Amino acid sequence: MDCLFCSIAAGDIPATIIDSDDASVAFLDIEPFQDGHTLVIPRRHVTSVLDDDGELGRISPMVTKVARRLVDSLGASGVNVVSNAGEVAGQSVHHLHVHVIPRYDREPGINAIRSAMPRRPIEEVAAMVTGESNRK
Repeated sequence: MDCLFCSIAAGDIPATIIDSDDASVAFLDIEPFQDGHTLVIPRRHVTSVLDDDGELGRISPMVTKVARRLVDSLGASGVNVVSNAGEVAGQSVHHLHVHVIPRYDREPGINAIRSAMPRRPIEEVAAMVTGESNRK
């Protein structure tokens, strides 16, 4: 398997690692959205949350630890925690990873992910997601 993040987890290629444990590795993003933008990956290869069998749960303690560290050490006011699954969602490396992006009061930019796409009524979406629309 030729996976960039597997190679980072194995120590075969360099990365600016800020923490690691038996389940995960946290390192600074080389194309950060903000200072401190960190990626947390499982050591075991999983393509995305859509193929996950529990790795996201195993790396969650590291995500929380990194988020708190970024707030405490960089003076961030909060963080965005996001995992892109699939190319349409912006996933460019096909190894499960969680972005922990510090956010600062001084930012003029967005504070949430929003889309201008028209929305279905919430009841309709709920019925689709829960399968209720197929049971009627």
